[in-house]
Amino acid sequence: MFERLMKMTFYGQFVAGEDQEAIKPLLRRNQAFGVGAVLDYSVEEDLVPRTRGQGAEKREKQYRVHQGFGDHHGGVTGAHTYFYADEAKCDQHMETFLRCIDASSGSSEDGFSAIKLTALARPQFLVRFSEVLVKWRRFFHQMAAEEGQAGRAVLDTKLQVEKLQEALANLGIASKAESHQWFRGENLGTSGTVDLLDWNRLFDSRTKLSRPLLIPNRKTGQLEPLLSRFSEEEELQMKRVLQRMDVLARRAMEKGVRLMVDAEQSYFQPAISRLTVETQRRFNKSQPLIYNTYQCYLREAYNNVTGDVELSRQEGWHFGTKLVRGAYMEQERERAAQMGYEDPINPTYEKTNEMYHRCLDYVLEEIKQRRKASVMVATHNEDTVKFTLRRMMELGIHPSDKKVCFGQLLGMCDQITFPLGQAGFPVYKYVPYGPVNEVLPYLSRRAQENRGFMQRANRERDLLWKEVKRRLLSGNLFSP
Repeated sequence: MFERLMKMTFYGQFVAGEDQEAIKPLLRRNQAFGVGAVLDYSVEEDLVPRTRGQGAEKREKQYRVHQGFGDHHGGVTGAHTYFYADEAKCDQHMETFLRCIDASSGSSEDGFSAIKLTALARPQFLVRFSEVLVKWRRFFHQMAAEEGQAGRAVLDTKLQVEKLQEALANLGIASKAESHQWFRGENLGTSGTVDLLDWNRLFDSRTKLSRPLLIPNRKTGQLEPLLSRFSEEEELQMKRVLQRMDVLARRAMEKGVRLMVDAEQSYFQPAISRLTVETQRRFNKSQPLIYNTYQCYLREAYNNVTGDVELSRQEGWHFGTKLVRGAYMEQERERAAQMGYEDPINPTYEKTNEMYHRCLDYVLEEIKQRRKASVMVATHNEDTVKFTLRRMMELGIHPSDKKVCFGQLLGMCDQITFPLGQAGFPVYKYVPYGPVNEVLPYLSRRAQENRGFMQRANRERDLLWKEVKRRLLSGNLFSP
């Protein structure tokens, strides 16, 4: 009785069906109106409580385990997260994603399949790796500030090689001879300066993730390992997650499906983005097969987008992205307040809108200039859709180029999705599927999606009533 009621109400509105066969009629119906699919198997699992590792108290506050946020479901309004207890579970998730790719290939032209990195790597590992990346980047900006470059845009920040070598020697990190060998070995700093992308390449070559450098703690002044005791098992985890992503990417390429790597909480996201970019480097050489997701409610969103676009330019691969506002705002703010670190979220919704449009405009300009970028504008905001359409016209980006597509959740904002599809714009519904009892966490969030939901619902009601009246007056109630 419960399942039947759910299928007649919330489940029927927001979920396509229980399995790959059940979702096919909806996908075919949407395809007839020019609407594709981003398939997502929406079954969730909770984090199994784990003991705290050694040195937990010494870690950055944002990257410590917090028992109150153990299940990572509280305050999440637009996404879901997988957690698991062992590597075998991770392999099971990979098999689920492979089936999802197969289903997407068989039911939607030019479709996407959504994957989550917390399904393919241990969350504890992603948190640790994120901390390393953030510390390394922070050290670069600390050095830039000492050279008088505080506040510059990330791509405009460049360290003088000579000054950098002197600073590394003075801090006891490396002698001038050692740092000279580093730069020469990676062919960096030949212009006399080092930017953040060069700095990241230096990280790749010097640390190898197992022999981290010592960097100064800006509060204590003491040198400390960039990453303490990165074990052999954790190194294996890195290899395993990259292997799983490789398997998924190869299947997607074989089936003609694109992979959409979803964004997650900010304490996972640096690692998720880094792993996604590594996969893009390998599989996006001739086409945008792998799409990374950028959350524009994060203060660092623009720096993240511009940095990765510049990397794709330098290395010659296709930049693929999905832009979202973000799904974890309440949880992120509550966690930051309880754990005493800076809130990573933009202060207001208006600032997030500005960030979204700024990131989007940067990518649209890249599409115009280089034609090796693609973006999914994933939004329920009509103003953002109008902004995108206007900028596409101004920049000469035609819908048939298939460089810009749009995305909305199944069951929401059909008044945006279907007119776009009928007008010839590439547009997709994010299509969750799975058994009724196992997608309840996803459904619970659809009921509280965001503060603009009721306004949109009222607008959809008004549009439907307007259409009913039009058909009554024309005498064609049951046909357009």
